[in-house]
Amino acid sequence: MFTFLHIFRESPYWPKFKGGLLALVFMHLAGGLGFWVISGGKASAEDAIYMAFNVIATVGFAEIVNVSAHPFGRPYTMLVGFVGIATTWYLFSVITAFVLETNLNQAYRRRRMEQRIARMSGHYIVCGIGRVGSYVADELLKTERTFVVIDADPQRLPAHQERTGHATMLLGDASDDEVLQKAGVLRAAGIFAVTGDDSKNLVVSLSAKQLNPAVRVVARVHDRHNVEKTRRAGADEIVSPDFTGGMRIASAMLRPNAVNLMDMMLHTDENLRVEEVTVPPATTVERAGQLMGRREWLLVALRDPRGHWVFNPGHDQPVSRGDTVVAIVSPGGRVALEQVLGIESRS
Repeated sequence: MFTFLHIFRESPYWPKFKGGLLALVFMHLAGGLGFWVISGGKASAEDAIYMAFNVIATVGFAEIVNVSAHPFGRPYTMLVGFVGIATTWYLFSVITAFVLETNLNQAYRRRRMEQRIARMSGHYIVCGIGRVGSYVADELLKTERTFVVIDADPQRLPAHQERTGHATMLLGDASDDEVLQKAGVLRAAGIFAVTGDDSKNLVVSLSAKQLNPAVRVVARVHDRHNVEKTRRAGADEIVSPDFTGGMRIASAMLRPNAVNLMDMMLHTDENLRVEEVTVPPATTVERAGQLMGRREWLLVALRDPRGHWVFNPGHDQPVSRGDTVVAIVSPGGRVALEQVLGIESRS
């Protein structure tokens, strides 16, 4: 019931219904005042308003106020009845139009989705679900990350849901602050600005950083002249599909075995990835040896907050709060590594 009322309040019919309801209340008050005058001030306020309700609702009970005793009693009663009944039918027509012209099932699903997004935290937002955005979404699904998709094209969202089964989506312009807030930008861990328009990706980066300066933004840029502009707008990382594709082609020629190794990792049943986890302040891990000898992950490197890397760390290598642990893991292995480091699971 509350969801239905919320959908009704967000529809274009709500202002009409509110106006009609106020008019109906006004007719009861004005009608009651008129009947009080007709009674010569003898009727109480309750009786006068009840008389107005009796006329408007066409109940047909006995007259509490004797309208025949006043020369304008009956004409006034007819006027109150006509306007009141017209207002009542107007309200019914607004409700009927809302029920017939609104896809309540779709609106209900959208409301449930917004409620689900409102409970999410530490998730990712994919702005644009075109060619590049679809690959981003696939990677997030394979690595078991929670995310929200935003796209202004109403045809892309159903196609994405049909292809992947992922249904946490919002229809709208990702550069709109209100849409980003509905997607949970204030609680998000990162935003992918991957629409096909460089200027829109720039605006998404700017809007996201203004709403949440702590969120990480990765933006897609085609024109190299827009790289610095997008970076100044707030993007933490800039990715050019053309540059990345060129590097991939060159690597396939110059270092084919290394490329094949990465491809094998991406296509294994375990969905192995090179992941990074930041050591939290509450960790009990003090040495790298505490992270070794586990089947769930393979420790690759450590990076301290100053940017110093230690590859293939030894057992006695210190692990400090704020360090970044880089390991080859599956999605389940990443969760296990986070638990060992003392990171609470995200909802």
